[in-house]
Amino acid sequence: MTKESYLEICEKIAPYIHRTPVLSSQLLNDVAGCEVFFKCENFQKMGAFKMRGATNAILNLTVEQRSKGVVTHSSGNFAQALSLAARSLGVKAYIVMPSSAPKVKIEAVKGYGGVVSICPPTLKDREESALAIENEKGATFLHPSNDDDVIHGQGTAAIELLEDHPNLDAIFTPVGGGGLLGGTALAASLFSNKCVVYAGEPEEADDAYRSLQSGKIETNESANTIADGLKTQLGDRNFPLIQEHVAEIFLVSEEEILEALKLIWTRMKIIVEPSSAVAFAALLKNKGAFKNQKVGIIISGGNVDFDNLPF
Repeated sequence: MTKESYLEICEKIAPYIHRTPVLSSQLLNDVAGCEVFFKCENFQKMGAFKMRGATNAILNLTVEQRSKGVVTHSSGNFAQALSLAARSLGVKAYIVMPSSAPKVKIEAVKGYGGVVSICPPTLKDREESALAIENEKGATFLHPSNDDDVIHGQGTAAIELLEDHPNLDAIFTPVGGGGLLGGTALAASLFSNKCVVYAGEPEEADDAYRSLQSGKIETNESANTIADGLKTQLGDRNFPLIQEHVAEIFLVSEEEILEALKLIWTRMKIIVEPSSAVAFAALLKNKGAFKNQKVGIIISGGNVDFDNLPF
């Protein structure tokens, strides 16, 4: 991937996404001990950064592939993103969702035009259900985070952030499946000479942290965290990018995630989902290392289940 080819991706997806605002708060700067710039992907179409990757992936399909549709398995934001991106581009989207997915997210996917299939809430069932649709319909499978086109699309948020604030010393993202972190890390390596990329991850779902320590992709036996968007694991496409370009993954407790979430809600007056607060929580926990620096944080999304608030 070159800087020029990344700029082409930005230009290609621009008509189908929002260029989201970058917000700051003097009070949160004081709390963090540094200048913090929040890239607000909670204001993205369908409410999350995943609109970027889904759009880029569909745009890179052939005419024949588009005519047969796309399929994915997702419990939330990628399901919504792929449905909306597909509708914008005149493509059919088949979405496999686990029975444990919040009703509000299932309804949102249907509202965006996705054809929903419900399956038991195991990864094996999700993969088998998606494969069955792939075989029956001829649809192209797009992984929520372990797909090059998806990863590159997600990195465009960091490119926009660096265009607005080219002197950033660091960027923090949350990490779950690794698509946002991998794309951000790659983009920062191409578009900045000094910006270092970090991630925040819940202690209760610390597979990415352990993967970086061991040098191989680790899994979680359980993931009891309010950051429900971060329960997925890294893949073989994004993990090498994370190994090469990410300085460190910081673990945060459930209490620290909640505290960061409350600060963003009450001080910035914006709605973000718990997964989004993980990156800010990681900065706050390690603020001594970033004193007086300029730090970007990618707010990954704002799709909150109001029937199940974490407060």
